[in-house]
Amino acid sequence: MSKPQETALLSGTSLSIGYEGHEVASKLEIQLKAGAFICLLGPNGAGKSTLMRTMAGMQPPLAGRITLQGQSYQNIAPRERAKQVSVVLTETMPTSMMDARSLVALGRHPYSGWLGGLSKEDNARIDSAIQAVGAEDLADRQISELSDGERQKVSIARALAQEAKVMLLDEPTAYLDLPRRVELMIILRELAHKEAMALLLSTHDLELALNYADQIWLLGEDGALHQGQATELIEAGCFPKAFGDSKVDWDQLLRNYSRA
Repeated sequence: MSKPQETALLSGTSLSIGYEGHEVASKLEIQLKAGAFICLLGPNGAGKSTLMRTMAGMQPPLAGRITLQGQSYQNIAPRERAKQVSVVLTETMPTSMMDARSLVALGRHPYSGWLGGLSKEDNARIDSAIQAVGAEDLADRQISELSDGERQKVSIARALAQEAKVMLLDEPTAYLDLPRRVELMIILRELAHKEAMALLLSTHDLELALNYADQIWLLGEDGALHQGQATELIEAGCFPKAFGDSKVDWDQLLRNYSRA
């Protein structure tokens, strides 16, 4: 596995997240580095989506500072931010008469504007993004005709078309069968390594995350965020602590957890 570079693209300093009257986690120190594929794990309700939305600039932190390549988020215009950070959420795609290529083309709007036409370069970027996720055969199909796995590919291609070096994905493997989940994890890890991108993916898919991620972020019920390689967190006993359950054992041969 390629070793991630050491360039921090997106950072959070003394970060507290949550909503008014409800703090989820506090004093977080986090960095997304170029070339790293990171998986965010944690129990339901721990605040994974809240952290993702805060990192994406979709909701403000309660305290602390988020910087994008050293510049404060609040000083970056949304259009410029979209050129540096792309987001893939678990939301319903439009099912109107839009084909997959047209959806991917939305990723070029930070450059062309909502009313601007697509240039030769724009079209080349769109085609390259579609090819990167292996969705060439989907380009002319209607979104409404695609399976969940195919729609996720198209969503990731749209994010790639933005040319952003940071990609945040909130549970992209949800609702996919095992072969499609594995395929997606491989695609994302290769993108991080080959394109020197920083990819942060939140997921409930513990086993796949442990096997494919360069680094794990483990957000516990108590708001503590454990960070490190999978083996480091396993050896430190972080998983039972994070999930509030001491009745789990790690199977080194199968590389998964089971009930004791």
